[in-house]
Amino acid sequence: MTNAIAAITFAAFLLLSFTGQVDNAAILGGFIPARVEDPGLFAGVLAVPVWLTPLSCTLIHAGWLHIGFNLLMLVFCGRQIEQVLQKGAVLVLYIAGAYGAALLQWAIEPASPNPMVGASGAISAILATYALLYGQRAVKRIGPFSANFLRVIWLAAGWIILQLMIGLASARGGLGDLGQIAIAAHIGGFLIGLVLTRPLLRWRFGKGPKPVS
Repeated sequence: MTNAIAAITFAAFLLLSFTGQVDNAAILGGFIPARVEDPGLFAGVLAVPVWLTPLSCTLIHAGWLHIGFNLLMLVFCGRQIEQVLQKGAVLVLYIAGAYGAALLQWAIEPASPNPMVGASGAISAILATYALLYGQRAVKRIGPFSANFLRVIWLAAGWIILQLMIGLASARGGLGDLGQIAIAAHIGGFLIGLVLTRPLLRWRFGKGPKPVS
């Protein structure tokens, strides 16, 4: 499943790049927060329906560095996850992560007309599951809080802080548009992955195995 997602994404990138349609695709298929409350924003234009743009935007990348880094993380982490969970779990994480990324990006700046493109938000969900499955740092229970809950909290806090630091280093606008990086989308996708990991383990193994060390 990971290889199929990567192949489709790369094929879309090559098609858009070689035809010079990246900018047009970003407008017509990228996730634009302002379209959520105004679906008719592109009335009369053959644009992707707004409810599908969280997925269509994952097929649009700005350049070779953008697509290269995303596919590297997708293939490496996705294939590791497939060794523990069923292949369908990667697809579930990817789709849910894409929508979670778009949701938080919209929540931070709902009126933004700037298109969000790239698969980083969806891949962030896969990164979160990878971190939970393969993280080696032991966490002990504290009071009523289970070790698993604390691992999720620590990973979420660490990822959010990292993303905010990256965003602040290149900030030129408000919180929803830190430089050209969709920081909120990265955080939204990662949080989705953290939330879905345990249910996916139960789906695959019942009570689920201990994280791989």
